[in-house]
Amino acid sequence: MNQPVTSETYAAQVRRLADLTARVHAQRDEARSWHERQCAAADRAVAEAAEQVRDAERELTAARELQERVDAEVAHLWQQLRARLGAAGRRLAGPPAPAVGADGDPVLLLAGVRELLNRTRQPGELPGSVNPMLALCGVGGAALAYGLGVGARAAGVGYGGDLAVGMPVLALVVTLLGPLVGLVPAKVLADRRHAVLGPRPITVVLAAGLLTTALLLVLGR
Repeated sequence: MNQPVTSETYAAQVRRLADLTARVHAQRDEARSWHERQCAAADRAVAEAAEQVRDAERELTAARELQERVDAEVAHLWQQLRARLGAAGRRLAGPPAPAVGADGDPVLLLAGVRELLNRTRQPGELPGSVNPMLALCGVGGAALAYGLGVGARAAGVGYGGDLAVGMPVLALVVTLLGPLVGLVPAKVLADRRHAVLGPRPITVVLAAGLLTTALLLVLGR
């Protein structure tokens, strides 16, 4: 037969059950706390990763904007270089490709190039020694235009009709534009000398062309 459970044994079992229950609650609380800490750590990791992604996106956007500014500045400086070289610069192709393995701040490098271009000699005006050649350009342009006008008038007379009325007017217009024709060879002369066709050379060409046109018109009456 089974022996009856004494009150002392029953009390011990109750205490043991209470201890086990407390231990379970403690372990459960510890597990819940560990889970919350893990979730918080995971949330922090996700937030940090998202912030790193945003930082990377901002850096990428800034890098693209910098590249666009650098490309635009390179194209501008290249155009300035071609303008400084004149006719020789027109034979140059587009800007050179970036050097492989090049390092350094592109903004500082471009600033150095800009400073170098600013230190180079600016194209000046044609010297006074070429005034006779400029005058010849004006004379030649006026003479060419006058010859075209004479040809136009002759064509009008030859064909008759409405052309006989319109061609003399066209001939007069072409003749009066003769002084401007001399600016074309004068510009070629300036480009070959890496100079600009300033106000003084233009005045020389136009004055010579106007005098030639006036003289030819007087002699042609």
